[in-house]
Amino acid sequence: MNFQGKKNKKRKHAQVPMRLNILFIAIFLIFSLLIVQLGIVQIINGEEASRQVSQTENTPSEKAVPRGKMLDKNHRLIVDNDPKKAITYTPPKNGDSAQDRLKLATKLAGFITMIKDQEELEDTIRERDQKEYWYLKNRDKIEERLTEEQKEELEPSERYQEELELITESDLAKIDWTPELYNILAIKKELDAAYELSTHTIVNEGLTDKEFATVAENLHELSGIDAVIDWEREPQFGDTLSSFIGNVTSSDEGIPSENSQYYLSNGYTRNDRVGTSGLEEQYEHVLRGRKEKVQYETDAYGTVINSDIVVEGERGKDLVLTVDMELQKELDKIVEDELKKAINHPVNNNGYLEDALLAMMNPQTGEIIGLSGFRYDREKKEYVNNAYRTVYDAHVPGSSIKGATVLAGYQSGVIDIGSYLSEQPIKIGDTVKSSYSNFGSSLNDVQALEKSSNVYMMRIAIAMSGANYRYGDSLRNFNYDSFDELRYYYDQFGLGVQTGIDLPFEAIGVKGTNQTEAGKYLDLSFGQYDTYTTLQLVQYASTIANGGYRMRPHFVKEIREPGGENGSPGKIIQSIQPEIMNRVEMDDKYISRVQEGFRRVYTTGTASGRWSGFPYEMAGKTGTAQNPQFKDGKKVADTHNLTLVGYSPVENPEVAFAVVVPKNGTGSQYPVHHEIGKRAVKAYYDHKNGNDDEEEDDDE
Repeated sequence: MNFQGKKNKKRKHAQVPMRLNILFIAIFLIFSLLIVQLGIVQIINGEEASRQVSQTENTPSEKAVPRGKMLDKNHRLIVDNDPKKAITYTPPKNGDSAQDRLKLATKLAGFITMIKDQEELEDTIRERDQKEYWYLKNRDKIEERLTEEQKEELEPSERYQEELELITESDLAKIDWTPELYNILAIKKELDAAYELSTHTIVNEGLTDKEFATVAENLHELSGIDAVIDWEREPQFGDTLSSFIGNVTSSDEGIPSENSQYYLSNGYTRNDRVGTSGLEEQYEHVLRGRKEKVQYETDAYGTVINSDIVVEGERGKDLVLTVDMELQKELDKIVEDELKKAINHPVNNNGYLEDALLAMMNPQTGEIIGLSGFRYDREKKEYVNNAYRTVYDAHVPGSSIKGATVLAGYQSGVIDIGSYLSEQPIKIGDTVKSSYSNFGSSLNDVQALEKSSNVYMMRIAIAMSGANYRYGDSLRNFNYDSFDELRYYYDQFGLGVQTGIDLPFEAIGVKGTNQTEAGKYLDLSFGQYDTYTTLQLVQYASTIANGGYRMRPHFVKEIREPGGENGSPGKIIQSIQPEIMNRVEMDDKYISRVQEGFRRVYTTGTASGRWSGFPYEMAGKTGTAQNPQFKDGKKVADTHNLTLVGYSPVENPEVAFAVVVPKNGTGSQYPVHHEIGKRAVKAYYDHKNGNDDEEEDDDE
């Protein structure tokens, strides 16, 4: 037994050195392979590996430039770019990490205070911002709170959200939320909003000269940060025409999210400022300018090591508008003054009157001369510039559109020049419709315009419909397609269709939808059914004034190269030429006949008493439309829409206008629409003749 035990011990001792030898051999072979592989990398692939390590990449980027300016027809500056000191951030390719941005924000916070007001600063920082800060400072702790299942199954974004939710109020309470820390977080929020190689404005409001200079001196410590001169749009005439000039997004807002794909596909970056309304939006492609193109050279880690400007930036092209801003200011004053007089009048002020609207254009070219509108805010008891309502609000116009009805009668063949029609009131069933006064047994076409006969217009409409009319009976064989036929003629003058003005939006009015009642059709014929905008009415007046050519109204007269620093306009790139939208399908002799009727309106007709002694030749049409007010389905008041269209002079007219004053009082009243019209036309001629001083006679 002892002999056998000694033998086994010798065998075990013999096996140990053998296993060690095998292990040493294996280790030797592994190291040998590693040495061989290292040699291959260094000798065979060394050059390629070195090239990849030192590889750089050229990446293009663009920097925004100031927008083009706007000037009036006399080259007065309307909209300028106000230079502002700004601190910007351009993230590297593939962006910085959140930790890097926090470090950068901490450095930058030593030089600037984002928001000077402490309460506003604290309101800027949300609970989520605090949690994100806590997360960056305590990543190890928060990971321990996740279950193994969450760590394995959650996607990175989902896991991050879950980790933030696991941060408690007691966690946040352990941090000393000082003003200095809030400032850091406010800066980091701006850094987080930037996109790679896209310049983002961190701050351009409230930045002191000292802060700006300090940042500029320490740019070598602030990767991606720059101190630049930024800009903001600065209107020069306050509220005058502001609703048509439009708005531009801030650098924080950037491109509108709902149209992001459109802008991105057209060379914009997400932080670019764009026009969102008015001329700023309509002429965005002109005003935006040419961006400065920068070529960034980055290393293999995405760090920018060099940059070169490959295309010089150029600010946007300038717009020269058709308006004289001094005249526009005076038109605004006229409309506001006359609305105040009407509001303070015991009859006009019925509790519903609130708006006065004026549109003026050149009937030969379509150039906008002025658009003005004011609203009385009854709660605040103040008058507010609402010029946009001339384009966006539509109202029942009344008799102003009777010129289009007479021309429809000519063209459809139901009347001719000199046709007399009975003035007996129209009675359909139990409903009686008549003119506002007794004009005798009959009138001809010119007299019907001069005196503003409703019955004449209704008889034209009945004849166009092909119906058999007998007093007291319903209309027999009435063709309900007549609604569309009459509107077809109105459309040719711009009534009920887009005028084509160079704005991103305009209202076209509302067409009455009830086409089963013949009575509504008769109302349509004298302007008591469909609604139209003030701009549509001035286009209609212009079409009659110039002999039947519907001109496209436009605000922009010229597009020019950026002007000089001394305010001189640049070279003309494009002059906006007059554009005929359509020629009305009516013989010249018929248009001349309506022009004669319009002339008589101002000399012997419905407008003559208000315009007696006016120093300039006038033609046009008055209008009054019933506009009852309802509450909870019950009529609570009767009001009138007062309208007036006109042009001057009678031969070769150069100015057309339309006035709309909705929901005015009824009965004997202050003629607010006539007063606006008279003062506006006089102001036009005063400015044309070089007499810019408006008369101060309040009783004019």
